[in-house]
Amino acid sequence: MNAKTTAPVSSSWLSNQELQQIDAYWRAANYLTVGQIYLLDNPLLREPLRLEHVKPRLLGHWGTSPGLSFIYAHLNRVIRVQDANMIYICGPGHGGPAMVANTYLEGTYSELNPEISLDEDGMRKLFRQFSFPGGIPSHAAPEVPGSINEGGELGYALSHAYGAAFDNPDLIVACVVGDGEAETGPLAAAWHSNKFLNPRHDGVVLPILHLNGYKIANPTVLGRIAENELRSLFVGYGYDPLFVEGNEPRAMHARMAAVLEEAMQKIGAIQQAARAGKARRDSRPVWPMIILRSPKGWTGPKTVDGLKTEGFWRSHQVPLAALAENPEHLKILEEWLRSYRPDELFDATGCPVAEIRATTPRGTRRMSANPHANGGLLRKSLELPDLRQHAVPVTKPGAGKAEATRVMGGFLRAVMEANEASRNFRIVGPDETASNRLQDVFEVTERAWMEDILPEDVHLGHDGRVLEILSEHTCQGWLEGYLLTGRHGLFSCYEAFIHIVDSMFNQHAKWLDASHDIPWRQPISSLNYLLTSHVWQQDHNGFSHQDPGFVDLALNKKPDIVRVYLPPDANTLLYLTDHVLRTWDRINIIVAGKAPSWQWLSMDQAMAHCETGIGIWEWASHGNSAEPDVVMACAGDVPTLESLAAVQLLKELIPDLNIRFVNVVDLMTLQPREVHPHGLSDREFDGLFTTDKPVIFAYHGYPWTIHRLTYRRTNHANLHVRGYNEEGTTTTPFDMTVLNGLDRFHLVQSVLDRVPAARARGAQLKQLMETSLIQHREYVRAHGQDMPEIRAWQWTPGTER
Repeated sequence: MNAKTTAPVSSSWLSNQELQQIDAYWRAANYLTVGQIYLLDNPLLREPLRLEHVKPRLLGHWGTSPGLSFIYAHLNRVIRVQDANMIYICGPGHGGPAMVANTYLEGTYSELNPEISLDEDGMRKLFRQFSFPGGIPSHAAPEVPGSINEGGELGYALSHAYGAAFDNPDLIVACVVGDGEAETGPLAAAWHSNKFLNPRHDGVVLPILHLNGYKIANPTVLGRIAENELRSLFVGYGYDPLFVEGNEPRAMHARMAAVLEEAMQKIGAIQQAARAGKARRDSRPVWPMIILRSPKGWTGPKTVDGLKTEGFWRSHQVPLAALAENPEHLKILEEWLRSYRPDELFDATGCPVAEIRATTPRGTRRMSANPHANGGLLRKSLELPDLRQHAVPVTKPGAGKAEATRVMGGFLRAVMEANEASRNFRIVGPDETASNRLQDVFEVTERAWMEDILPEDVHLGHDGRVLEILSEHTCQGWLEGYLLTGRHGLFSCYEAFIHIVDSMFNQHAKWLDASHDIPWRQPISSLNYLLTSHVWQQDHNGFSHQDPGFVDLALNKKPDIVRVYLPPDANTLLYLTDHVLRTWDRINIIVAGKAPSWQWLSMDQAMAHCETGIGIWEWASHGNSAEPDVVMACAGDVPTLESLAAVQLLKELIPDLNIRFVNVVDLMTLQPREVHPHGLSDREFDGLFTTDKPVIFAYHGYPWTIHRLTYRRTNHANLHVRGYNEEGTTTTPFDMTVLNGLDRFHLVQSVLDRVPAARARGAQLKQLMETSLIQHREYVRAHGQDMPEIRAWQWTPGTER
């Protein structure tokens, strides 16, 4: 990948002509923003403003918009002068109207939405659609060209920006962080992303902290602290802060141009030194950032009803409300709109005048048309290795053990190696790559690290493609930014703590869902989770590390977005890893253990099983499984083990019992086909689970999840699910299953309670199971480990058919 160095800007100050052009552009963007907020039906104010010219539904936000457009105008100048490759990430949540206004002035919005033309009629439609039923949101949502950050929830702009910059050496990511957003935890952690950015092969993030002093109804922390404290804070974060402050437009334009020039020169010097091999390898660059302080609601009404508005929180939303009841407010609105001198900004047809069009870049250099902000345009499929070269040999079920995620790690090592030249695949995680047994990737790459590397450190390197930081928020944000700009990746995390990014997951799922309805948005690579160190393998961590509920959250999302996979062994995990890395516009969740465990399926069997997602394991069934007395079903590696152990006990205790064994690897197959594309038809489901026989289902997570997926099925009344019941402590793996009733003894008791063919010996055998449970409890508390017969259990040779 060729990387050019950012060149310095040619001039050191704005000429009068440039100043006038930028100011005209800025006024036009502000005018369009106000027009959207008030749904103006008189786009060019050809006549005095009347009540019927504005709509009653006022949901836009004004306070942050002037600053966003001010920044946009000056970044456009940098792009034109340098031919810079730049995208714009809008952190302030309700900056949507400003972003729409700027993309409209650039012409991109009309190119993608021809009905919103660059004329009076198009402007009217632009205004009418904003934050209105059937229109567009008030955030920088997927509908906004050039956006890769949904502004509905604050905190993710900066981590998205760094994710976009990784392995994108020519890209400059301008990221505006609002001072309200800066108070969130995810954003606060994301400032440390500069410790992972390598100027040799990565692009650059230019953070612009926009301080307008207020949130919805309160001052902001960073807006109120003294400048020396603010400077010290960001110097401490490792940045070189450059300040722009004021409220007089002409002086602010001049200062912003000068500071942007200085920032770009510093960026160019860092990149040039690194790419020419002149930078110290043991020294992390100090990247510039800009701190812009401007009035909230800048250029809006200074006071309304005698109360301060510009420069205060009252400008945050709609400064002028109740227009129908207050004619004075309507008058102020007209004065506000006319203060931008729209007759100078738009020609007789309503098109922006030539002076304004001259300020915008051309083609894909426009930030709203940059392909990096529509990453599917740049996405290329990964080079993936041959699965069979990494498969675990399985001559017969249960003959040997393997660590499933370690096998996966070997495959990911090969993925890293095959895509080394293109540098379009990254693994992210909160300090858990090796803990989750994926350490084989360190044979071909390192953990990215731009701080000092000590002689005793292992697997740290400036060129590493594994990103680890103890912030799940930052990991998620990095990966989202990476995927949204056209690359591929995997997020490895402890199962219990993936909940930290529940809300980020929600927002990404909504982004994908909305993008499906936008024809110009191209598909991006799927967001892939590996959840391991799971609920059933927390021997020393205990209750705090025991929570399998992320799957339940995922199931709330639309079925064309989410996939959940529960591989029972290493070869199924291997196949699923290959599968999810080939998909797009999905969120794939794989839950797999890392402990040594018995292996059940050969590679061929695993491939066939995963392709259907669910199936009968005839070798694990007993008697005449075509006419079962009971169906033993399972989903997850530990539930599979315990179900097989229960089948083996039942075979010994009740030899004439007919058992059908069903394993579920794709959880979505349990849903009806009309609900989920992977779902089984009613006929297929009944063929597996029967219409009237007891079904004992051992599930990895909360039992009600299975009931939720199957409640419409014919045989749901006979479905008995055992899983995690929020019973946990620091104990052995098997004792965890006992505490939650998922163990083999409780599963056998469930069969005895529900199967007529077993009732003749039910009381005697139930007592035997209860005795086994008592023996287990006494042994584990006396010896601190599971009984020898549990630890040494193995699928009986010859049981399989």
